[in-house]
Amino acid sequence: MRWLPLIFLLAIVVVPAVEIATFIQVGGRIGALATILLTIFTAVLGILLVRLQGFLALTDLHRAMAEGRAPFAEMLSGALLLLAGVCLLIPGFVTDGIGFLLLIPPLRRALARLLANALFRPVPATRPGASVIEVEVVEVHDAKRPDDDLPPKLPRR
Repeated sequence: MRWLPLIFLLAIVVVPAVEIATFIQVGGRIGALATILLTIFTAVLGILLVRLQGFLALTDLHRAMAEGRAPFAEMLSGALLLLAGVCLLIPGFVTDGIGFLLLIPPLRRALARLLANALFRPVPATRPGASVIEVEVVEVHDAKRPDDDLPPKLPRR
């Protein structure tokens, strides 16, 4: 989790700065009105594609559960699809590019598998060189201790 502050910094500072620079470049080439219309068009197109891909992702999730597999990759693929929707709703060409890349099913599935392997890798039960101690637990109920009948001892002065 050391990289979490870096991601936060990128999301808050770097991404908006890059988006503003891109808007200035695109607006200078095609004009302000065309830039605004293009931004609205990519948002609408992106949301329609996210909706379609969402239904397909839900089908993949149901298929994995029907096969008896843990649907980690499918769930992460759905989360990446949600991220694609968010990227497409944020006005900007860079975030739209990221959103459209996440809409490509093979790319999204490959990224989801990578994330699933990184997040859900099996943890070994013991560390190398560690000892395993076997114990037997005996549970005793209503057992009377020998000193239960004795009065409590008074502290010495």
